[in-house]
Amino acid sequence: MSARLALLLALAAGCAPAFAQTPAAPPARALPAWDQLSAADREALIAPIRERWDNEPAQRARMLQHAKRWRTMTPEQRKAAHDGMRRWSHMDPEQREHARALYVRMRGMDAEERRALRAQWGAMTPEQRKAWLDAHPPVETPQAPPH
Repeated sequence: MSARLALLLALAAGCAPAFAQTPAAPPARALPAWDQLSAADREALIAPIRERWDNEPAQRARMLQHAKRWRTMTPEQRKAAHDGMRRWSHMDPEQREHARALYVRMRGMDAEERRALRAQWGAMTPEQRKAWLDAHPPVETPQAPPH
């Protein structure tokens, strides 16, 4: 796979939540490989990425970094990333703040501490989770997580 194609696919994955809310009809036939797509079909797939790249120059380094990381991920890791983006896109602002608080807290932990917190979190009631979140408010971040 060429580096350009890998970059485009990784950038398209960043746009996945925008498309996830509209369920697509199952294809009536097997869809062609990239090389078999018409120029118009390729352009239709690439256009949103090109537009985002052109309209958000401050995000280009981040987009390229994500594309490079995407290439190194296993299929299971890619699926988990898609699932996370889908969950994020369905969260309300308060849920996103809570997720940020949990992420920031876990980020500073070693693997064993993260495992223990996940187990503790899973055993908590909604009230206990709220109390934990109140005790560990989200930290202001200069940049929002991927959309």
